[in-house]
Formats: sequence, C-alpha cells, structure tokens
Amino acid sequence: MVPINTTNVTPQNTRVANALGAEDSSVRLKAALAVGSNPDPEFLEALVERCAVEPDFFVRDMLSWALTRLSPEVTLPRIRQELDSERTQARSQALHTLSKIGDKSTWAWITRDMLRDADDELARTAWRVAVSLVPEDEEKDLVDELVLQLGRGDRNVQLSLSRAFVDLGDVIKPALEKAAEHPDPAVAAHARATELLRQDPETGFDAAIEEAKRVVTLGPEGAAAVAAAASAGTETSETAETSETAESTEAAKAAEASETAHC
Repeated sequence: MVPINTTNVTPQNTRVANALGAEDSSVRLKAALAVGSNPDPEFLEALVERCAVEPDFFVRDMLSWALTRLSPEVTLPRIRQELDSERTQARSQALHTLSKIGDKSTWAWITRDMLRDADDELARTAWRVAVSLVPEDEEKDLVDELVLQLGRGDRNVQLSLSRAFVDLGDVIKPALEKAAEHPDPAVAAHARATELLRQDPETGFDAAIEEAKRVVTLGPEGAAAVAAAASAGTETSETAETSETAESTEAAKAAEASETAHC
C-alpha cells in the first residue's frame, strides 16, 4: 500500500484515505469518485495530499474533480498553500484544480515564476490556467509574458503555448508580429506558426510550423516561390501522367486493330 498522510483524517474516513493510497489504480480511482460523489470537508487533506504524489493521470483528474465538489471557501485556501509546495507535482496539480474550479479571483495567484518554471509540465499547466483566469484588462500583460516562452521545448510544449495564445484571441497579434522578426529562428518560426493558427484554427500545428520555418529561412517571397514551384510540379506531374495514360491507351488500341487485321 502506498502511504498517505492522514494527519487530519478522522477514524470515520480512514478507510477512504487508505483506499486513495492503494496500490491498484482502479481502487484509487473508485475511492476518488466515491469522495467526490459524497463531498465531505474532512476528506480535503487526504485529497490534496494524494494529488501531490498520484502517478496515474486519470486518478489525478478524478482527485481534482472531487476537490471541486467541495465548497470553494474550504478548498481554495488549501490549494493556495500547495502552490508554494516544494513538490513540482503538487504545484502543477494545484494549478490544474484551480482551472477546474474557475474562480477568477485566483488569477493573482498565478505568478511569473510559474509561467517561467523550468519544469515543462508545470509551465504548460500555468499557461493554460492563466489564460482561463486572466481578467480582460490584464490580457496584454499576460501576452507579453508568454511571448518570452516562444521557441521553448519540444513539439508538445510549443503546441501548448500556441493553444494558450490562440485562446486569448486577437490581442496576441501585435506581439506575435514583433516576435516573428526575432533573430532566433526557433522563436520567429513559433511566433509565425502561432499566428497562422490564430488566423485559421483548423490549420494543423505541424503544417503551420513547417510553413513558418520556410518563411523564416527563405523569407516571405522565397517561401511563396517554393510553394508555387511545388504546386506547378504537382500539376506538371499530373498532366504528364494523364498524357502517358492516353498514349498507352491509343497504343493498345492500335495493337489490337493490327492483330485483328492479320486474323
């Protein structure tokens, strides 16, 4: 059995607290569901403690859901404490739970250090939560902060940041246009790809990144010329294929006619 802190757990809920720390993830999931289905403030500490160490994504999500079932007046002060935890997962899950609760007054709890955290998963969560909680009059300041993260990390990290930007809407356009001229090609390409997604959310991120990289490397005119050449090449290939098919058909008909004449 995985140990769990039961400091504030009464005898009445010790069994549930132990179930939250069971070795079998399905048992932990059912325990979190049971607590959320019958919310009781006495389970608060057990839920928060388990969030900090739970290895299974689905169980963590159920733990956060269970916390949202409690009164915000009870939950939020305890979640606030977790944001200062030394454990990265505790901070990340606390942020995730804040996004689930959706109390706009907690916007002030999202610090620059969180948005810049060296841990990619924590930073990604902070970006998403910040975008969901930011007041309209502070959106520009948030954009200016998030721009500093352009070009960071692998595909998944960059995709998360782009999605956060797109969720903010048109307010991001001036900052992205400026970042698109950044001397670092990774930053410039990420900015351009994000702007493409803003203009057309249906554009695939990978396609947007590749197009942005071409523009950064070749310049707008060079990228357009390459695209035009590629398009022309495709049309030429299709035309040649059609011509070859027609010639083959005519040759076959001529051969068949010749064979018939000799019979």
